[in-house]
Formats: sequence, structure tokens, C-alpha cells
Amino acid sequence: MTEKKSIHGVWLGRWTFILAATGSAVGLGNIWKFPYMAGENGGGAFVLVYLLFIAAIGIPVMLAEVMLGRRGRKSPINTMKELAKSSDASKLWGGIGWMGALSGFLILSFYSVIAGWAVAYAVKIIGGSLLDQPDIPAQFGALVSDPVSTVLWHSLFMLMVMFVVARGIHKGLETSVNILMPVLFVMLLGLLGYAATTGGLGQAFTFMFKFNPEALTAEAIRSALGHSFFTLSLGMGAIMAYGAYMPQNESLGKTVVTIGILDTLVAIVAGLVIFSIVFANGLETAAGPSLMFKTLPLAFSQMPGGVVLGGVFFILVTFAAWTSAISLAEPAVAWMVETAGFSRVKAALAIGIPVWALGLVCALSQNILSDVTILGSSVLDFLDKLTTNIMLPLGGMLIAIFTGWVMRRSHVVKELNVKNFALFNMWIIVIRFVAPAGIAYVMGYLIYEWATKG
Repeated sequence: MTEKKSIHGVWLGRWTFILAATGSAVGLGNIWKFPYMAGENGGGAFVLVYLLFIAAIGIPVMLAEVMLGRRGRKSPINTMKELAKSSDASKLWGGIGWMGALSGFLILSFYSVIAGWAVAYAVKIIGGSLLDQPDIPAQFGALVSDPVSTVLWHSLFMLMVMFVVARGIHKGLETSVNILMPVLFVMLLGLLGYAATTGGLGQAFTFMFKFNPEALTAEAIRSALGHSFFTLSLGMGAIMAYGAYMPQNESLGKTVVTIGILDTLVAIVAGLVIFSIVFANGLETAAGPSLMFKTLPLAFSQMPGGVVLGGVFFILVTFAAWTSAISLAEPAVAWMVETAGFSRVKAALAIGIPVWALGLVCALSQNILSDVTILGSSVLDFLDKLTTNIMLPLGGMLIAIFTGWVMRRSHVVKELNVKNFALFNMWIIVIRFVAPAGIAYVMGYLIYEWATKG
């Protein structure tokens, strides 16, 4: 039987898919969000529970999403439409694909604004116009409050993203990840090597891996479960879209486990690098979201070679954000190519321009449109909460339910090429019961917290 292939092409090999999917997963969540969440939630207690949830829930759901993508061989929208039909299920299950594409669209609009801040910091540090300022932490507020700067950096980052997406699977996505991901790994390892010379690596390691039961609060557990799910880029269609381009003869299980391990290692190494610098300079570990944009630049300004190290660090952050943002645009662009018959360039423009326009509102919501609020939040914060608290976990939960309860078992077994049915049955139990319950718990709490605390 001839192998069914996506009209967009197929990754040239297993490692290309691994790099692409890891690039989708590795982003601001790993290098920015994970370290400050670990700092806020007691270090080792948070990290160890996070690792447990990655293994128990994140990877099983990722396997389900990749499997659906390869089975359908189309954009998430058309994949879910066809898989629901082949399982004699309601057409409403096709909404999973629509929700994923919409989530990616909305996330990219504000993600590009935050990524633009990282690009700005890389340029400003290398250019020598940031670390020599008398009040470095205040420079972040100055950047965000300047409408011209925020729009400029957001626009530049969106151009970077859509340029790659417009070039297609082989010339665009494949080429970019084969260059960006190895460079990202090298830069991260180089920064880890520097961290070993600061005198703070031992403290960082103890902080991140010493299990302190007193720090294991209900909040830390919820945060660990939530982040373990979101860091793998699940529920937004990106992993499903990339799965559609995976060669048929490659093992899904081994591939997904490799992606999960690489994504987790990046987060852990980033944490060790950041906390080594924090401890070596006597700074606060629980600095929260400002850790990357206020605390670290202050540390770079106080160390020898800070301009080089700071520049490398923010280039690393830019690369990580770039690979993730590319995957956010892919589901919607792929759907435009399949359904409207657009070329990749036209589809990239058709999606990229509206995303850029919504991103303008997000960027300006931090300055001249700061009085415009939705449910008490700025436009950027509202879209962040809407996607993070509701859309992504709901998408992931529906993927697990569809795979475990709706999709024909014979189709699942065939696509996974199951040989060990004991392991397969364990996975099915997780997909049917454990993952939906865990995701529903976190989603319910996040919605409650948003409604009560804003």
C-alpha cells in the first residue's frame, strides 16, 4: 500500500521532525517562564513534580496529538474533520482543529510582542546601549511604554516568522530548525559552561533539585501540572500539524519521548544558567516574570564579559521564541493552502497580516491603549489568560478524549504500530482517565482564579 503523504511534504527524517517539534515546544515558556515559576514555587519541590507530570500526562497527550496529525496528513482543521468522519463520530469533533488554529492565531499575536522585547534586548545589549545605563531595571518599563519601539520590534519579529513559514516545509521550516535548533543547543551549553565558573552553579543545582516538602503547596502542584502541559505546545494544533509531515515508518513513541526529554532538558539547563547568575550576584530567585528582563540584565552589567554573555543569552531567547512562533502560524497557513488553494506566500500573508494587526493592539495595550481593558485586563493579558486558562487545556483535553473514547481502536493501533499491548493499555488508561481529569482540574482552577482575582 502506498504511503499517504501530506500535500505540504514530509520531513526528510526522524531527527528533522524531532528538531521541529522540539523547536515548537522550546520557547519563552522554557527560558523565561519555567525559571521564574520554579523560583516562585520553592525550586526543587516544583521541579520534581513538574518532571513527574511531564512523564505522566504531557508526553502521553503529545503522542496522541502527533498520532492524529500523521493519521490525517492534513492541517489540524481538515485532519480532525476527516478523522471524525472515519470514526462515524459527530462533525463537532472537527472543532478541535478549529480551536487549535484559532489558539495559535491568538497566541502568536501577543507572543510576537513579548518575543520582540527579547529581540530588542539582544540588539541593545550587543550595541552597548543597555548595560551602561544607571538604572537597568527601569529600561524594561521604558521599552514597553514606548509605542514606537514596541510596534517596531513586534513587526520585525512577525516578519522573521512569516518569512520562514512562507517558504514551505523543506525550504522554510526544515531549513530553519536544522540551523536554529543546533545553534540554540550550543549557545545554551556555552552559557551552562559559563555558569560553572560563576560559583553559583552548586547553589542553583541544590535550589532546583533539593526536594523540600514544605514548599510542596497545592499552588506549586497546580502550577507544575499546568506548565508541564503548556510547555510541550499541546492543544494549539502545532504538534498535530508537524505530525502530519512525519514519515510513516518512524516510531511515534520513541520520537515523542525524545522530544519530551529534549524540551525538559532545555528548561532545566536554562534554569541552572539563570539561577547560577542570580545566586552569584546575590539577586532574588522569586523575582517573578521580571526575572529575565530586569534581574538578569542587572547581573550581566556587573560581570566581566557581560555584554557578550547578555547578548548571547537574549539571542538564545530570540531563537527559542522564533522556532515556537513558526509552529503557531503553521496550522492556519496549512489550512489556507489546502482549502483556498493559496500558495504558501499568499497563505502566509493572509494569516500573518491579521495576526500582526492584532499584535499591534497588544503592543499598544502596554502604553497608549493601556486604558482599554477586557474583563479588567489589558488586551495582551486577556488573550494570554484566555488561551492559557481555557483554550489550550480544553483543546488538549478534547484531544485525549477523542483519541481514547471516540477514534476507532483499530486506527489507533495501526497508526502507532503497537507491538507491546500492555504498554499500549497503560497509555490508553492515561489518555482516557488521567489526562482529562488532570487537565480539567487545572483548567477549572485557572478559570476560578481568573474570575476571582483577575
